Amino acid sequence: MYISFFREFPGCGNLVTFAQFLFIALEGFVFETNFGRKKAVIPIRNYVIMVTMFFTVSVVNNYALNFNIAMPLHMIFRSGSLIANMILGVIILKKRYSAEKYLSIALVSAGIFICTIMSAKQVNASSEGSEEQSFSAFVHWLIGIAMLTFALLMSARMGIFQEMLYKQYGKHPKEALFYNHCLPLPGFLLLSTDIYNYCNHFSQSTPVLVPVVGLTVPIMWIYLLINVITQYVCIRGVFILTTECTSLTVTLVVTLRKFLSLIFSILYFQNPFTAWHWLGTFVVFVGTLIYTEVLSSIQAALRGAKTKKAE
Repeated sequence: MYISFFREFPGCGNLVTFAQFLFIALEGFVFETNFGRKKAVIPIRNYVIMVTMFFTVSVVNNYALNFNIAMPLHMIFRSGSLIANMILGVIILKKRYSAEKYLSIALVSAGIFICTIMSAKQVNASSEGSEEQSFSAFVHWLIGIAMLTFALLMSARMGIFQEMLYKQYGKHPKEALFYNHCLPLPGFLLLSTDIYNYCNHFSQSTPVLVPVVGLTVPIMWIYLLINVITQYVCIRGVFILTTECTSLTVTLVVTLRKFLSLIFSILYFQNPFTAWHWLGTFVVFVGTLIYTEVLSSIQAALRGAKTKKAE
């Protein structure tokens, strides 16, 4: 559903993000803070820092789609968040990892590099006109890649900052969910003109009849409502998983969701995807599985089954 917005209106990301933030903030204000009567456990100043990074990442990711960045490449790039987090963990937190973890870095980086290079060739091939126009389109695309890279690193830095807060104050996922979506709302005033313009575009989309209500509503507003609800369920589910399951399970679930979303976007929306893109995607997926130690767990389970069978 999120992809369909950008197929119809490539620059509507700020409106979609604002609607998601507003819905989650209102829900949290009622059920988490009890209409503002419940105080935050983690000091607000820390949430302000986290939210500044969160808001920046969301806006930069949205604007990157205006720079010849295809949605599949956008999703592949963001799948490297684990690797970016790992690299910054080594630099900032002085962490050390096993050889398998470093192998996963190489694989995910290689997969992203393959898809990026192939997308660059498609940008050059699709650019019609003079050589100067082709070069301009390519530079435009490079700016989009730079924006995605910045957002990826900023997102990883935010994850490390959040990890440090949880170690100091304990885990409060519902509180973090609320403040991460409530505090950025004033920042959308800077994007009010863009949001207003796309509100008008949405209102001019094809009207459809809502069966139960009996009202005629522009279809893009219906899509937006569905997107907001499903995004809320998704984000809340991830925050619940972090308290109910191990980080390995959470990482695997999120990774599989991204992978399935990518495949869906390619098949349903018929995005151009070559054999090289599939290879890059496969390498990214394998690298992420190695990072989460899923392959090692499967091998250990198989060895255990063989041992029991032999006994």
